[in-house]
Amino acid sequence: QVRFVESGGGLVQPGGSLRLSCVPSGINFENYALGWYRQAPGKEREAVARLGASGAAYADSVKGRFTISIDNVKNTVYLQMNSLKPEDTAVYFCNADPNLMEGLIIPAVFRHFEGWGRGTQVTVSS
Repeated sequence: QVRFVESGGGLVQPGGSLRLSCVPSGINFENYALGWYRQAPGKEREAVARLGASGAAYADSVKGRFTISIDNVKNTVYLQMNSLKPEDTAVYFCNADPNLMEGLIIPAVFRHFEGWGRGTQVTVSS
């Protein structure tokens, strides 16, 4: 059974940084691309970052500020978030896909993903 457990969220001031962590279980890192997604209050879930065989992809809204990385020894996916803005406030989730495409996964596809965790809340506010 695939599961994802996210952590590392919190309250941070604009311009601050956070590093989110995600520990997947039930998948083999080598066979999957890993991605971060977020859902703000009253908005649909969106793809933020994804790291697959073809490299990393980011939403335009976070390019240059967020970095996705994978530690294969610790079996952990990270999202380093710098220069945070109030509009980054959301619940952040991670998930995996079979690495069959490049770029970010569109909502019509990722809404069918299994194993969504509870996410981790990120609040950017002064």
